[in-house]
Amino acid sequence: MSQSDDPADRQKEDELTHALRLSLIPGVGPRIRRTLLERFGTPEAVFQAAPSELGELSGVGPKLMRKIAAAAHEIDTEREIALCRQHDLTILTESHDAYPRALREIHDPPGVLFVRGELKDEDALAIAIVGTRHATRYGLRQAERLAAALARVGLTVVSGLARGIDAAAHRGALAAGRRTVAVLGGGVLNIYPPEHEKLASEVIANGALLSEAPPMAEPLGGMFPQRNRVISGMSLGVIVVEAGHRSGALITARHAMEQGREVFAVPGHVDQRTSHGCHQLIRDGARLVETADDVLEELGPLVEATTRDDGRVVHHPVELTLNELEQTVLAAIDADATPIDRIVVETGLPIARVLATISVLEMQRLVRRLSGTTVVRP
Repeated sequence: MSQSDDPADRQKEDELTHALRLSLIPGVGPRIRRTLLERFGTPEAVFQAAPSELGELSGVGPKLMRKIAAAAHEIDTEREIALCRQHDLTILTESHDAYPRALREIHDPPGVLFVRGELKDEDALAIAIVGTRHATRYGLRQAERLAAALARVGLTVVSGLARGIDAAAHRGALAAGRRTVAVLGGGVLNIYPPEHEKLASEVIANGALLSEAPPMAEPLGGMFPQRNRVISGMSLGVIVVEAGHRSGALITARHAMEQGREVFAVPGHVDQRTSHGCHQLIRDGARLVETADDVLEELGPLVEATTRDDGRVVHHPVELTLNELEQTVLAAIDADATPIDRIVVETGLPIARVLATISVLEMQRLVRRLSGTTVVRP
């Protein structure tokens, strides 16, 4: 990797190299990485740590200690970085501005994400749709219908590019002309299943492929449960459409619960095995979903407001469903007490129209009355 003359650029390059090297050590998964960083602070400090210090940590045995010590000589980070540049891939670390904010907040975020395509600020408004690879026609239809409806209002659809429900979810978002992101179990240059090469190209053109595995990595079975936490972690909620009792989609739902995300399930035919997992989720408290509105009504406010491509600042997913009048009134209401008279002046609307619109926004829990004459965004 060529060194920049700028000290700040050199520091960023060094940080990337250390983060990438740590993520490529066999045996350093998300939880071990978190343990190392909680103890030493940065990937660079991990490599500077004495063997006696490493040995104090749970999960770090003599074999892993030797791998960490040898990583600088045995792991060719420059080759991986050159490969990414050759294929126009982006490498994101947790400190990168484009690293998904919601993903940073989970217990075990990926140390490195390889991105093929582009992540945008508006992808903070994301919903995951997952399910069985052995979907029925009913399940495929529901996944595509829900994905298209949610994409049309402005949510990015996240899934795993697998056969069945995942592919239907991506196709639904693409059919709506909106964004979709696929999180892979293998490398972003090694598409699996191979028959989804064309679908992957369409996702790249309208979103991104993501993976924490190196770009050419094979899609090994053990990587899929690990990748599922990324699908749920970068989303506001997870919708499960058809899942048997042992479906990987239920692992994603469990991750979502642990991460504090909303979990939704689409009911299916009672005599179909692929309905059993969804029905169990509903019995356990997941929200039953029939329409996109069921999802939007349940999603909570964003941790941080996000700006869409059209310049609109969104604080809550349900704002995506507002008509022009409701958007205008909401934009005039601050996080501090806002007099209704001021809203009338700023919007130029009759007071009766403003009051009626405020009532609608109250029902959607987007504003709260402090008195008869003032309102506030909660």
